[in-house]
Amino acid sequence: MDTELSSYLDAFIAAADEHSFSAAARRLGVTPAAVSKSVARLEARLGVRLFRRSTRSLALTTDGARLYGQVRLPWSEIGDALTELREGAGKPAGTLKVSLAYAVGHRYVVPLVERFVRRYPAVVPDLYFDNRGVDVVAEGFDAAIGGGIELTEGLVARELAQVGMVLAAAPAYLRDHPAPATPDDLARHGGVLRRSLASGRLLPWRLRNGAGEEVVVTVRAVAVLDDPDAMARAAACGMGIALLPLPHALPLLDSGELVRVLSGWHGETRPLSIYYSSRKLVPARVRVFVDFIVDEFRTGGVRQRFATV
Repeated sequence: MDTELSSYLDAFIAAADEHSFSAAARRLGVTPAAVSKSVARLEARLGVRLFRRSTRSLALTTDGARLYGQVRLPWSEIGDALTELREGAGKPAGTLKVSLAYAVGHRYVVPLVERFVRRYPAVVPDLYFDNRGVDVVAEGFDAAIGGGIELTEGLVARELAQVGMVLAAAPAYLRDHPAPATPDDLARHGGVLRRSLASGRLLPWRLRNGAGEEVVVTVRAVAVLDDPDAMARAAACGMGIALLPLPHALPLLDSGELVRVLSGWHGETRPLSIYYSSRKLVPARVRVFVDFIVDEFRTGGVRQRFATV
């Protein structure tokens, strides 16, 4: 393949990944005008329009989406193979594009990334923070850390921790509202409830205890949010009781801004995992990053803290 066509494809894939010529330019280290020109030349060479452009958006056409779907993964694998050859067989190098859930990413993964970069200085982490379930392969991520990502064909998940769900409220709230002694008592309390990002529906409170009993409880909604970090903060402000994943509750429990309610009961635990493509040629930078994060969660105590209910 000639050098010009190679650069055109680099620009096209970066623009499709980022949905923006400007973001693609930052990723490639060129100007937005250079990305736009390369895409235009690729369109002229192929005789089709690849993007619908406006002042506010950049979207693939049907032809563009077809080309992107056909070339994105193999082009990435070719680039990975060439990078490894340039840097030395198996030596981790290059940009590592990772999707992270907000709270887990900010509080628990970013400090690990700092240590990872010191160990592998030729790898440049490119981190995207989002609470939605991303499509790892289609959106061009090397890896994603979160929960609830659909395990589709071509995707591997390695579990980092089982995440416990606990009931918590602010001390000020409990001074004005006697703490519930049983799950049935929750009906007399205000609840900070969560709306599912996927369905838009309120998530029910299903509670379990150490004896294996399970109940679904009713609580009066005082606020509905779709972000667990915001829910934890609302509860800490005294709005009501919240059922919170431990990664979001722990900082406020540690500081005393929240206290456990009905400590003998907890919500259903859910897995937190790291996801990556199962393609045969896994780049060295991805392989060592996955192994590093799994090991740090296991040996650094995070796995145990997240699961403690």
